[in-house]
Amino acid sequence: MTTRHRTTARSTAYRPTRPRTAAVVLLAAGLLLGGCSGGGGSAGDRAVHKPGGGRSGAYAPGPAPAQSSGRGGQGDAVREGAREPRPAGLLSTFALDVDTASYGYARRTIADGRLPGRESVRPEEFVNSFRQDYPQPGGAGFTVTVDGARTTAENWSLVRVGMATRNADRSGPRPPAALTFVVDVSGSMAEPGRLDLVKESLGVLTGQLRDDDSVALVTFSDEAEVRLPMTRLGGARDRVRETVTGLEVSASTNVEAGVRTGYDTAVAGHRQGATNRVVLLSDALANTGRTQARSILDRIEGDRREYGITLFGVGVGSEYGDALMEQLADKGDGHTTYVSTSEQARKVFVDQLPAHVELRARDAKAQVAFDPEAVEEFRLVGYDDRAVADEDFRDDGVDGGEVGLGHQVTALYAVRTRPGAEGRLAEATVRWLDPRSRAPREQSGALDAARLAPRLWGAKTDPGLRVAAAAGYFGDSLRGGELPGAPAPGELAELADGLARTTESTVVAELAESIRQANALRN
Repeated sequence: MTTRHRTTARSTAYRPTRPRTAAVVLLAAGLLLGGCSGGGGSAGDRAVHKPGGGRSGAYAPGPAPAQSSGRGGQGDAVREGAREPRPAGLLSTFALDVDTASYGYARRTIADGRLPGRESVRPEEFVNSFRQDYPQPGGAGFTVTVDGARTTAENWSLVRVGMATRNADRSGPRPPAALTFVVDVSGSMAEPGRLDLVKESLGVLTGQLRDDDSVALVTFSDEAEVRLPMTRLGGARDRVRETVTGLEVSASTNVEAGVRTGYDTAVAGHRQGATNRVVLLSDALANTGRTQARSILDRIEGDRREYGITLFGVGVGSEYGDALMEQLADKGDGHTTYVSTSEQARKVFVDQLPAHVELRARDAKAQVAFDPEAVEEFRLVGYDDRAVADEDFRDDGVDGGEVGLGHQVTALYAVRTRPGAEGRLAEATVRWLDPRSRAPREQSGALDAARLAPRLWGAKTDPGLRVAAAAGYFGDSLRGGELPGAPAPGELAELADGLARTTESTVVAELAESIRQANALRN
């Protein structure tokens, strides 16, 4: 299967500081750019993994993860992908995903007085909308942090697995970028907050990229048109700005024509050694041409494999074709994001895209092994369409996630421990390919039962874990889930309000407000 990332833009992101006193002050920071989306369904359809369950992530033998330090938190092993036998265990394997678009679009929909469709809700993207205080690696690769806390449900805990790459150094060297912008100028883009926001964003980005970067511009409505072939920015910035300023809306939405012409342009202007990317800016409401994603996907996947061209989708508009955009980005080995304000757009095009054109990892996958002597069952929150067969974890021909500098991935698990469980609960390993040498690398981290915080919502529990829990429980509830230990909707709103006051974080306050608004729409 092909699995990919995608992100959603937020004006700011929650970033906890490490607590020194009971009163923890947290400041907002920029969101990440990263990953992918999933399907809906109720909690009854979610995977519950037990020994002998026979599903990906169920009790089965698998290859050995890298050796870890055995500490809760960051592991310390990096190695070249050796295969070693390991005892059978409860395994969970998925492609890394740092997407956050589902949360951004859900907030927009709820604010407009509607609950989002269950099929558009991906709880992992709610979780990944809040930046965590994970340690950064000293160089290339990842850190792996594993922690957790006990919930009010008997023998159930919430376990957090966090993986992070080192932040970008904007002043340092990076490969040049070759970016092909594919802009929707159909009639639906006339709504305020669509084409006007796209034009503003591209104008700002033009001033942020470097002279050795290249850009091309393709527009589409009922047909596609190349407005600017691949052009080096040095000496051509005014030409690019004039082209962007002249964009106007017309006719219907032929996404297929836009994507195909965009990839033709990207291939024609392909630069060896550069980051080659198609950036699709659209509400993705296809109504002309072959409107189903399947008819476009083969071309996208072929150019990804042959030329290394990835796709970054930027969604806009109160009505948004989330499913189509997500499928395109999945096949394009790229990311998606959703923006609805100028501030959010600036975060994407000013703070994120220029800083993250350099990759840190290709085909990144995670495998979490739960010790069956300590764990009876587990439920992974989200990542439904990111699943990878356990035996494919070390098969580097199986697609994983593309991860850039400064990216983070968080996965939450509801874990039912055996009564009196002691010792190791879980070991998490991330495996990736070096983007230049394609050599495999691994990093691990582990969690022992003794390191579980006694109360998930207790004041001494890491605030980042509590924020992730609130976001994950909220996302799961919007698609009808019933995770063990999840607070009732009213209680969750109160807990989120308390977190907003404790953290003094704007984005956590926005989360609390969305929970309250969703509760009102349900009643």
